[in-house]
Amino acid sequence: MEDYNKIIESLGVKFAKSRHINILQPVEIKNFYDVENTIMILYDGDVKVSSVEQKVEVGDLLFIPGGKASTITYGSGEPKRVSFEEFMTRREYYFDATYKPEEIGKVKNSVGLVAFEAKVFDSVNFFNSLDIPPFFIKNNEKLARLIKDILIEDVSDMPGRGRVIANKTEEIVIEIVRHILENQLFVEQLATNSTYFKDPRLIDIFTYIKDNIDGDLSNKQLANVANVSEDYVGQYFKMLTGINPQDYIEYQRMEAAVNLLRTSKKSIRAIGAEVGYKDTAYFCRRFKMMFGIPAGKMRRRESLLIN
Repeated sequence: MEDYNKIIESLGVKFAKSRHINILQPVEIKNFYDVENTIMILYDGDVKVSSVEQKVEVGDLLFIPGGKASTITYGSGEPKRVSFEEFMTRREYYFDATYKPEEIGKVKNSVGLVAFEAKVFDSVNFFNSLDIPPFFIKNNEKLARLIKDILIEDVSDMPGRGRVIANKTEEIVIEIVRHILENQLFVEQLATNSTYFKDPRLIDIFTYIKDNIDGDLSNKQLANVANVSEDYVGQYFKMLTGINPQDYIEYQRMEAAVNLLRTSKKSIRAIGAEVGYKDTAYFCRRFKMMFGIPAGKMRRRESLLIN
């Protein structure tokens, strides 16, 4: 358990967004994808995930790890089946996020959600590194209360709003980790994760990638950072993490690109170059292949689910 305490202590948690969503019509979104983690609570209606067979009751929570493509159905009745790109183009036909604090949890066909980052050593997405699927959490009043508190704070103008939201988002992350441990979920993934996060050479590689996302991240350079041979570094990285270093690097570059698209007015060409892609056309192709939508549409997003 001490290993998990160390991991939790090393987590950098950052609030991204919160929304109270009214589902206007049932929709099935194929390959929904986001870089941030999402925890949502079903207030009324139905939510289904293709990989989970269990019945979802009102009050249940759904956790979607960042970086995991999922097919999700919102609403009751026969849904309209759309691609992620089609949903993003016509999202206002399916969702409405305008609400008042007193309406939270009282609107028909609605969910509340909070999105956040959780990174180990400010470098690695913790839940994504576990390689776990979306899963439901039942009968967790604390998580339900934390989500509602954040939804209320996020639309308030009270002093200390940002601090309150940050603290409650950290509580959400701890509660999710505790739920995983107490219910002995993803035991093998957690064992692997706690092992490789203690390897200082791997941490050096993670840190170097983060700090040099636009530079030379070849296996040769990573081998120099870890002080191992170029022939061995790919095998070493995959042995500990389960993925090869170049796949990990591409995910980190795309995650950085998403953040820039959401927070800056830089051109797509400039953003591609800033995250290590000299060829803008190639960057755009890889971006759409990973996220299912063009970079320009990602830029126009106001939230994880509606924008």
